Amino acid sequence: MGGIGFIRLGVWQNFFRAWRSGYQGNMNGEGFILGGVFVIGPGNQGILLEHREKEFGDKVDIADVLEAVKKIAPEK
Repeated sequence: MGGIGFIRLGVWQNFFRAWRSGYQGNMNGEGFILGGVFVIGPGNQGILLEHREKEFGDKVDIADVLEAVKKIAPEK
């Protein structure tokens, strides 16, 4: 996606939402790499949640993460 991702409206909306809420996290680094969140169960249980950023600032729903964590089966 490179620098062209910065012209997307959603990217700017996410940036201003974070800025207005006083976000002061780590702003150092690459800046062009999208992230993701995975919840993976043991053994054959596999992936219980997969969230990949589609644009900068695309956050995972914490309620979805907690629900997926509750589904992790204990290893036998």
